[in-house]
Amino acid sequence: MGAKAVVRYSEAFKQQVVEDVERGRFSGVHEAAGAYGVRGHTTVQRWLKESGRGRLVRGVIRVEKSGEPGELRRLKERVRQLETALADAHMDCALDQSFFEILCDEQGIDPETFKKKHGGEASSRRGRRSRGLPG
Repeated sequence: MGAKAVVRYSEAFKQQVVEDVERGRFSGVHEAAGAYGVRGHTTVQRWLKESGRGRLVRGVIRVEKSGEPGELRRLKERVRQLETALADAHMDCALDQSFFEILCDEQGIDPETFKKKHGGEASSRRGRRSRGLPG
């Protein structure tokens, strides 16, 4: 088996690769290694660390104003409360529908006919009340 050739890169070459990664010319160390013909992406990562810029690659920096972390927590809690309330409302609606169907079945009434007949009267009564007319 043949021995692998050791490749040494000049400091100027390393600096050029690091600067190009830092400027955003490449999406990451893999792309930079491929573009410059460097055998391994870990080599480019090492160069970034050695230059003190390794933290710029794949790092997420979050900048927040004071009070924002508490605001985010409060909003997440509010979303959780609203989701719970919505689930409860859906359950109440399903129960109401089931009770209505049972009542109609016991009374021998067709639910759709009942809705058509009484739905219009209920809305017209509401309309009369809102205009000050007797229901």
